[in-house]
Amino acid sequence: MEQKNAVNPGARPAAPAAPKAAAAPAKSSGGASLFSVIVIVLAFVASVIIFMFVLGDPSHYLGNNPENNPKPGDYLGIVHKGGVIVPLLMTMLLCVITFSIERALTISKAKGSQSIEAFVRSVRQKLNVNDINGAIALCDQQKGSVANVVRAGLKKYQEMGRETTMNTDQRVLAIQKEIEESTALELPMLEKNLVIISTLASIATLVGLLGTVFGMIKAFSALAQAGNPDATALATGISEALINTALGIGTSALAIVAYNFFTSKIDELTYSIDEAGFSIIQTFAAQHGNAGQES
Repeated sequence: MEQKNAVNPGARPAAPAAPKAAAAPAKSSGGASLFSVIVIVLAFVASVIIFMFVLGDPSHYLGNNPENNPKPGDYLGIVHKGGVIVPLLMTMLLCVITFSIERALTISKAKGSQSIEAFVRSVRQKLNVNDINGAIALCDQQKGSVANVVRAGLKKYQEMGRETTMNTDQRVLAIQKEIEESTALELPMLEKNLVIISTLASIATLVGLLGTVFGMIKAFSALAQAGNPDATALATGISEALINTALGIGTSALAIVAYNFFTSKIDELTYSIDEAGFSIIQTFAAQHGNAGQES
């Protein structure tokens, strides 16, 4: 047993587990990519169906003829007049809504069963009285990403408390490394799909402007006709331009709000993890500092 304990510090047992830990995010990333692709494809199919059979229903047009202008006040027909760019913008809008709901559920689950502030406060109270088992029990009750990281740190705290061949600084570094590795495993799950939302925030406006250009081309084509300009074609072109602009700006604005909101929530979770980790390290250093110096 003495030989085994003597080997552990030099062998750094956390190192062999690193490839295993790295495989978990890779697997999760693959699942996330598949989910994202499925959502985008389904959103596009749903958008095309809605555009063709709901917005393009003849009942929205004068004389039940889609070639005519939409009925006054019939906004479904008006949106349908936006042209072929509308399904793309609708796809982006559905993706933003879907990924926002998915992120909201994931981050809510990551927080755990009670408020983060109350959980961190309770853990610090347990640490102040050196009740490590009680703090671990709180993590089991709380669940979520923050609790997982704190629990990993507390387990390492117990392990380093029984370690006699390392000095205090080495044991504190081991605890800190465990907390950092656990945090690195949890953060990708929290930030998943945020890149898609931020990308949609950028390109939705550009796609809307592309639709605007197409609409203005139609409008000026109507003006360029010899003789009297085609008023219907002119109105259709202007309508298409404005509808695409409105959809693009609206989708982009929603994506920006969602991205900033979820980023702030992730920052709050990260801050809570850092606060709890700092308390664990400081408590260990304070309670084992003298013992480590004596050894």
